[in-house]
Amino acid sequence: MRTPVSTYRLQIRKGFTLFDAAETVPYLRSLGVDWVYLSPVLTAEQGSDHGYDVTDPSAVDPERGGPEGLAALSQAARGAGMGVLIDIVPNHVGVATPVQNPWWWSLLKEGRQSRYAEAFDVDWDLGGGRIRLPILGSDDDLDQLEIKDGELRYYDHRFPLAEGSYTEGDSPREVHDRQHYELMGWRRADNELNYRRFFAVNTLAGVRVEIPAVFDEAHHEVVRWFREGLADGLRIDHPDGLADPGGYLKRLREATGGAYLLIEKILEPGEQLPASFDCEGTTGYDALADVDRVFVDPRGQEPLDRLDASLRGGEPADYEDMIRGTKRRITDGILHSEILRLARLVPGDAGLSADAAADAIAEVIAAFPVYRTYLPEGAEVLKEACELAARRRPELDQAIQVLQPLLLDTDLEIARRFQQTSGMVMAKGVEDTAFFRFNRLGTLTEVGADPTEFSVQPDEFHSRMARRQAELPLSMTTLSTHDTKRSEDTRARISVISEVAGEWEGALGRLRELAPLPDGPLSALLWQAVAGAWPASRERLQYYALKAAREAGNSTNWTDPDPAFEEKLAAAVDAVFDNPAVRAEVEALVELLEPHGASNSLAAKLVQLTMPGVPDVYQGTEFWDRSLTDPDNRRPFSFDDRRAALERLDAGGLPPSFTDQAAKLLVTSRALRLRRDRPELFTGYRPVQAHGAAAGHLLAFDRGGAVTLATRLPHGLARSGGWRDTAVELHTAMTDELTGTGFGPGAVEIADIFRTFPVALLVPQTADTQTGGES
Repeated sequence: MRTPVSTYRLQIRKGFTLFDAAETVPYLRSLGVDWVYLSPVLTAEQGSDHGYDVTDPSAVDPERGGPEGLAALSQAARGAGMGVLIDIVPNHVGVATPVQNPWWWSLLKEGRQSRYAEAFDVDWDLGGGRIRLPILGSDDDLDQLEIKDGELRYYDHRFPLAEGSYTEGDSPREVHDRQHYELMGWRRADNELNYRRFFAVNTLAGVRVEIPAVFDEAHHEVVRWFREGLADGLRIDHPDGLADPGGYLKRLREATGGAYLLIEKILEPGEQLPASFDCEGTTGYDALADVDRVFVDPRGQEPLDRLDASLRGGEPADYEDMIRGTKRRITDGILHSEILRLARLVPGDAGLSADAAADAIAEVIAAFPVYRTYLPEGAEVLKEACELAARRRPELDQAIQVLQPLLLDTDLEIARRFQQTSGMVMAKGVEDTAFFRFNRLGTLTEVGADPTEFSVQPDEFHSRMARRQAELPLSMTTLSTHDTKRSEDTRARISVISEVAGEWEGALGRLRELAPLPDGPLSALLWQAVAGAWPASRERLQYYALKAAREAGNSTNWTDPDPAFEEKLAAAVDAVFDNPAVRAEVEALVELLEPHGASNSLAAKLVQLTMPGVPDVYQGTEFWDRSLTDPDNRRPFSFDDRRAALERLDAGGLPPSFTDQAAKLLVTSRALRLRRDRPELFTGYRPVQAHGAAAGHLLAFDRGGAVTLATRLPHGLARSGGWRDTAVELHTAMTDELTGTGFGPGAVEIADIFRTFPVALLVPQTADTQTGGES
């Protein structure tokens, strides 16, 4: 198996095709990247900016460059000695425009007789043999249907007609009633939908790749990539939605000839990848959480907790209770159709009413500490969730006792489907709701993280890295993705708030007076985001604020927005640009957080690139990137600027300051090149201890020759007098890859090593690298 040393994620779309990606390969090679990592490239909904709504798995998307584009990218990568990793989406397909998806079009036209009927997860009994499509404004809109060009039309929506279902003179409504589908009001989806979706997205229909014939057809093009040498590995999107993730990975490994596989799996704290999973690891959210927290000051927890409580009217947030409530909000709301489908699978002789079964199932799911089980692995997790649910709701104890053996029996459909459903509720209830409500420090509410873990001390970080080296050395590490709610540099700046909690409280109080918002916790989230992303455009901040408020769901939401609140929210954001006092307050806050945010950014980047695992660089983040949630993190950027800056660095020009974005490019390029060109320096993991007054501000480790040194808690360091006598012992003469300066052997003061940058990457000097210069 060929495995990557590092990857660089590229978002392929109409505006940046595979041909464009091929042209970036020389720059990526110069940057030090080992493999190119592509977002989904199979044919997707026309105009899709992300590609996760695949409409035809049989071909590379013409909008993204088609098969010729993939061949060009692969050839360019091969010529540069680089590999290719491609993101694929096995769980669902895009059905927003049925005519673009031949599988879905066939299903709608032919119903159960379609050759693709078994590919989709439809509860035909609930729909009376028809697929329910929630696309109407209301059921009254059935009168708006028309027949045109042999199709049923609803405004711009097009649907096929079953053979013989239309006769001249029939009304559109009569013709509709003869179809294999039923168009219905969109609000009915929460309770009456009868096909499995991706989360609550009606336009993404679940696919049953556990059926061999469906797997084969869905992966025919993917397998071709490996047969023809176009790809070397795959990133698997949302495996938790599959009926049998372990079986799927085994089959995929065989189909690709043993290729490198990564899965987008969210591991909760303490959770391990199932032993049955035949893959190299995850896409790195677990690593992201560890890196973030080692740069968060634990002394900030108490004052930030107090501030958060004051914003909630004096009551501290109970996170466990919060996520129980947000999960129930999801099970009883946008995913209620899925819960009702599980309830219908409870045997009739079980003695449970449909309502009691649904309530008990939802309560068990709300008690889950992880996304899902993979029975028989995880049986204890399920049992513990049942026990917790019964303690919370004693009146459901009997119903839960009836359900538990059913949910543990993998021969039953209810057990398999329950496993597919619990992860949806976790994602929507926690990541997409609670993470916008639990706002004491925005750094902590990132995908795959537990926001109740405020910080990680260096000793614990080292322990986790040693375990990663031993157990998952080929798993990906990352700091930014297309799914992160705040990019790495935004979070790095927000983390400084943990060091200046008092100043933050004062700034927040003044901002709330100047731009009132009747939602205390949301105001904290908003102003942290503004400070973290600044400078930012009005449009970007308005979009983020509205999305965050609707996701939180406390003061407004997606289905029933509150216009009055949203007007106040928009006014608060506008005040940043239109009110000089608010603008001055924001800029003063940003000035307080910088340059410490830049120090955190460089430190986190160097640690991520050199720690155990396969580091990924998300497109463009070799420069400062202070993005917020999607689609903000998919904004266009300039490769030309980065290429020119790298050439200047390679010509010997150091950045004028570590706050200059070229400093991040320097760190990224030197770390990536070293990992690629000298792999023998990255074969182990050993903590490096400092001694002296500020030893706690150094995070350092030896990877088997290469030594990473990074500043942590830089504001506190400066406030306490700097590094002073703090030093590390170097056992041999070493050179900093960033500056070319030599140090050691012996005790070397950290202040000397960090004279130019707050980070260093030391490598042993050899006969031809010794400069004789020692600081």
